[in-house]
Amino acid sequence: MKYSFFKSDRFIIKVILFIFISISIYINPFMITKTKAAEINNKEEVEKAINLIFENRNKALINGNADLIKAIFDTKTKYGTWAFEHEKKKMQYIHNWQEKQGIKFTNITHQIVIKRIREKTNNNYSVNLLCSTEYKYKYDNQTDKENSSRIGTYHVLNIENRGGEWIITKEWYKDPFADSLYLDNTKAYSSKEYILLQNEKDVSALGERRLKAMEYADQFCGAASEKKYGFKYNNKYRDYNPQGGDCANFASQILFEGGKFKKNGSWNYDRAGATRAWLNADGFKNYMINSGRASLIAHGSYDKVYKASYKLLPGDFVAYEKKGDITHISTVTGSDSRGYALVSCHNTDRNKVPWDLGWSDKNIKFWLVHVNY
Repeated sequence: MKYSFFKSDRFIIKVILFIFISISIYINPFMITKTKAAEINNKEEVEKAINLIFENRNKALINGNADLIKAIFDTKTKYGTWAFEHEKKKMQYIHNWQEKQGIKFTNITHQIVIKRIREKTNNNYSVNLLCSTEYKYKYDNQTDKENSSRIGTYHVLNIENRGGEWIITKEWYKDPFADSLYLDNTKAYSSKEYILLQNEKDVSALGERRLKAMEYADQFCGAASEKKYGFKYNNKYRDYNPQGGDCANFASQILFEGGKFKKNGSWNYDRAGATRAWLNADGFKNYMINSGRASLIAHGSYDKVYKASYKLLPGDFVAYEKKGDITHISTVTGSDSRGYALVSCHNTDRNKVPWDLGWSDKNIKFWLVHVNY
């Protein structure tokens, strides 16, 4: 008898709950929809605000307007102040570099892909995003030709709405210009006159393997690639950025997938992992030269090698040396309207970017390497 009563009691409770939920939905059938709509509207507002902030930052970089950059950040906090000071130095470096190069940046535009938006507190959001930025420039004595480079970055930032104004309270991203924010290192412009006298390169006779290497680099340049490629790396390969860097891995992929170089015991990637020559920047450079698959064009500081850089062809590579150690590899993927070599790489993703942009520290040495296809 008790068991029967217990079952009846449970049944009555279920009926009451059903009636209560039904009445609630009848009274306000759009309650859930409105809640979701509010969340969507908030995220759309945040995304719109971020796009406006990045647009203003791009304008500031071109115009040299530090006040416009300052207005973006909460400079009352140490994190906001650090972010502002970094962007200010970056702006100054870009203007110094364009003076060294004899160019003017004419436009900087961006495409943002929001990965995640999380509300921390009311009007305060944490955002993960990808930003693909296109830098357009013209040479001072060649204003009829516009050149284009792309740089991709991955950001983690906190953004807050204060009285209707959105500001960044904290931001982190791996800045491609971080190694060049020592402004004194770009004060000598002895190279400018030489650069402005060079002509556009004729690459009509490039071999098929070099062309395929360029195509592969364009497609899998991550956040620096074009939108049609999805801003992705090749998922056949592991992304080694979290383990210290993916630059040599990408350079090896370009040579194998695009340039059709064959793997061997020293230079290899498989399910078990990758060899040092495939994955490590110093190992890659040493292997390519010592194996005869590549040969050295020039080595030294910028002033010593910039003239030799005009010998670089798409499919060659540049190795960057700091304190005696090769820390980065970029593959040559083109040249601009003055024949200046452009490179592509991973880590901070670059696509057809001038080979020394972001590497202006006087202590950096360059290895310009010709690959024997």
